[in-house]
Amino acid sequence: MRFAVCWKHVALGGPAADAPERELDPADARWAGVSPADEAALEVALSLRDRADAGSTVDVVTLGPPAADATLRAALAAGADRAVRIDAGFTHGGSRVAGALAAALVGADQVWCGDYSLDRGTGSVPVFLADRLGAAQALGLVGVGLETWREGSPLRVVRRLDHGRREVLDVNAPAVLSVEGSVASLRRAGLAATIAAKSAPVDVVAGPTADPDEDAGLVSPYRPRARVLLPPVGGALSRVRDILHVGGADQSHSETVTLDPHDAAARIIAQLAEWGYLEEPPADA
Repeated sequence: MRFAVCWKHVALGGPAADAPERELDPADARWAGVSPADEAALEVALSLRDRADAGSTVDVVTLGPPAADATLRAALAAGADRAVRIDAGFTHGGSRVAGALAAALVGADQVWCGDYSLDRGTGSVPVFLADRLGAAQALGLVGVGLETWREGSPLRVVRRLDHGRREVLDVNAPAVLSVEGSVASLRRAGLAATIAAKSAPVDVVAGPTADPDEDAGLVSPYRPRARVLLPPVGGALSRVRDILHVGGADQSHSETVTLDPHDAAARIIAQLAEWGYLEEPPADA
């Protein structure tokens, strides 16, 4: 059985990456890595291979520049059987990345991905990949039934839904699956394996050419949107009561308004613009 794992090599840039407009140096491997979710995907694939029939393999595939070879060798040291690098830069969107990955993943029974990467973290590549491969998909997994799985049978997985709910799925191969970082911790590579991986071959294939019409954007570490907090109201005691919701605290930052549908829609749009989620609405909106 053939398992494959997609890793997203990200160059984090080093201490100077705190400058927001600094372009990241893809060759700076000292500050490169993959997300905990990607590591969890590899651990799940390795665990399934260990339970599968003899001859089963795990391939790790990434799209990136030569600096990504060091990341792939870390996967080989952990136990992967083969490493493949699709030679390309960081300027391609999720659909083109998935198209390039799919060419190297044809014939894989299960393709495992992390549900986010260290940079943009959109989690879109597994969706595109399942479409390109014509495979089933189970994304955002928080549990994998490793102990009960046997080769040739469906794999039982647990998927996170909204409002704390869970969905249990039985997934047949071929399939593309993505996991959260909490699902598994990547096994520690031994010293002998780490040394051997430094000289292990990494298969390199040609990647997609640059598309002048594609908006690559600036690759930078993910930074969540800053939230605007209202200034404290009242004395220290009332603020503590407000935080703890005890003592009948009467401070509130909410507002209740009654408007007709047209004015209510305009009010919502204006508020979203004020929070930074939308551009400022036109004056005649």
